[in-house]
Amino acid sequence: MRAFLIQTYDRLKASYWFFPAMMASLAAMLAVALVQFDSVIPSTFFGNNPFFYATQPDGARSILNAIAGSMIGVAGTVFSVTMAAVVFASSSYGPRLLTNFMNDRGNQITLGTFVATFVYSILVLRSVRNGSEEDAFSTMFVPNLAVYGAIALAIASIGVLIFFIHHVPSNIHISNVIAGIGQSLTARIDTMFPQKVGYPAAEDERENILWQVPDCFRSGSEIADPPAYAEVRARAAGYLQVLDHETLTEAARKHDIIIRLNCRPGTFVHPGTYIFDVWPAERLTDDARDTLHSALALGNMRSPSQDLFFLIDELVEIAARALSPGVNDPFTATTCMDWLSAAYSSFVGRDQVDPLRTDGDGKLRLVAPSVDFAGYLEQGFGNLSQYAATDRIAAVHFLKALGDLLSVAERENEIVALREQKAKLLILARKALTDASLEAVEMEAASFDARERHPRHRSRRNVRSIE
Repeated sequence: MRAFLIQTYDRLKASYWFFPAMMASLAAMLAVALVQFDSVIPSTFFGNNPFFYATQPDGARSILNAIAGSMIGVAGTVFSVTMAAVVFASSSYGPRLLTNFMNDRGNQITLGTFVATFVYSILVLRSVRNGSEEDAFSTMFVPNLAVYGAIALAIASIGVLIFFIHHVPSNIHISNVIAGIGQSLTARIDTMFPQKVGYPAAEDERENILWQVPDCFRSGSEIADPPAYAEVRARAAGYLQVLDHETLTEAARKHDIIIRLNCRPGTFVHPGTYIFDVWPAERLTDDARDTLHSALALGNMRSPSQDLFFLIDELVEIAARALSPGVNDPFTATTCMDWLSAAYSSFVGRDQVDPLRTDGDGKLRLVAPSVDFAGYLEQGFGNLSQYAATDRIAAVHFLKALGDLLSVAERENEIVALREQKAKLLILARKALTDASLEAVEMEAASFDARERHPRHRSRRNVRSIE
């Protein structure tokens, strides 16, 4: 259930109807409140100042009609411009970037402001009355305070329109698009890596946790027939958007089982996919199975909420499109590499997520797959190397970005991963480039090697090496 709520919240944030609907509802309540307040204040409340003098019914109707008509027209234009910008961006930069533009709060608030002003004006307009001598219960009523509110909202809408005119071209500028993805990736790393699932074992307690791992879950163990654990398959097809580790830990503790996860957020699953292994098999009841399935939320597309690979893939996709023969834009690709390098620099020095997770009593509950620095580096620079190797500018910048990461890397496994990516790029570049272009790449590779031989790196590896 918690996974479903998280998924629903993410979908609401990415919708173009939620914030406009909320703002329209608030505008409706404001209209009712101000009209009600106007009905109890005296007609002389605004005094004799000409600017604040009470408006007559015909004048109030004219003002409210003009505001309502113009706002709904501008709202339609704003929606059309937004859709055109989204279509342009998705076709130019990649269809997966639609999620980023749908999440843009500026577009949502702009559309909501115009819709809210229209709803407010319409509701206030219906309360204006001329009065009639034939009907004793019909008296002239002009909600002057509410009319002033409509004027204020119209002025605010003009300000929002000016903001929108600047926001749309700025939002689809490729540098800003890449920067937005890179900043989101860095922020996700800060909040999710390492992700706290259950209670990670302390160094002195790890030996006590290792013996709790069932033999059938240990690497290198042969799969018995039938297996010693129960296998849980997915019930539907889709991309895993949310994986609720807390629910899994609670279910494992309640039923006294150990769960091995065979998937991670971003994985595509279908009814034939084994998503969990449960040991011992005899304790996997129907209630436990239902609880495990409730910890998953599937969707038709990948989501960046828990899937770091999705944000990395977006940067790789933009860079790959920029380096395609039909576009040939290496500088866009180098911008992607810069933001990838900035994001990976926040990985440096972080401990890998412990695959063994316990509950509050120190009992092993989850065996979860984890990705180390080398895995994330391969997802970004590794996938990008085949495209960067075909262009001199991109290949040189590729190695420079790796060298910048090398300057902040402290652990042996991090430096080895960077060295491997450099070697892969050189192999590809030697096949794709020749003469002066290849010579420039070789020189940058030599600069990378010189950085690695620096005494600063040697001393750090001696102090903080990874077994």
